[in-house]
Amino acid sequence: MEFILKGEHIALCDLLKLTGIADSGGQGKAMVADGIVLVDGNVELRKTAKIRAGQTVECLDQTIEVKAA
Repeated sequence: MEFILKGEHIALCDLLKLTGIADSGGQGKAMVADGIVLVDGNVELRKTAKIRAGQTVECLDQTIEVKAA
């Protein structure tokens, strides 16, 4: 799926919530803490990692391509 970034970046846990992969920001943070979220192919453990346009996030067999507005 594609996510259109409105600002310069978005927190990883917020991205998971806004795309519907996580039901809440808290669940998104738990997913990151569990090590099941990949950013550009690498496990990301920072819950509020700044995700920018051009990056790819993978979680639960779903892929999010972050694009600039």
